[in-house]
Amino acid sequence: MKKKEWWLLVLSVGFCVLLILANLLEIKVFQVCNVDFTAGLLVFPISYIINDCLSEVWGFRCTSRIILLGFTVNLCFVLLLNAAAALPPSPGWDGAIHFNYIFNFAPRIVIASLTAFLAGSYTNAYIMKRMKERHSAANSEGFAARAILSTILGETLDSFVFFPIAFLGALDLGRIVQIACIQIVLKSLYEILILPVTTRVVLYLKTL
Repeated sequence: MKKKEWWLLVLSVGFCVLLILANLLEIKVFQVCNVDFTAGLLVFPISYIINDCLSEVWGFRCTSRIILLGFTVNLCFVLLLNAAAALPPSPGWDGAIHFNYIFNFAPRIVIASLTAFLAGSYTNAYIMKRMKERHSAANSEGFAARAILSTILGETLDSFVFFPIAFLGALDLGRIVQIACIQIVLKSLYEILILPVTTRVVLYLKTL
């Protein structure tokens, strides 16, 4: 296997694993300065960084297939966990309540998560593609601008799809907008801070 193909495999697997982790970590809610966050914030932005690398080096078509793969893997993951949660617990096992609390995903959350993922990830990849067409495909000219803008727009769409579907009716609209905006800002800052590393990775992959 060539080095470039090996890296494509690594990034694809990493992309799918991070999406699964994000689903699990979203259950954990923590608070900083009286503002609530979900622990998925720790890993989900990395999937957008991988998305940027894939789009920049392998193009929109390849990235689209990996996004679809990520969607399929996550759907299977959620369905299997819900099936496991539905199995009758053994009388001697007292962990059923805790297991179901973590792994029995509500249908509304599943729909919100998968829909938001598709919308945000495809938007991110498509914007990378459209902006790249304005620059030379032979180098990384304008990569920083592409990465930042695509992430901001992708994260914005992701958040404004996920939170209303998941929480409308449970939280007031103002609270939903506030949480979504905070998530967008923090995830975008994550992208900006890690951009020097992302740029180096892209430059390396392009030399393979």
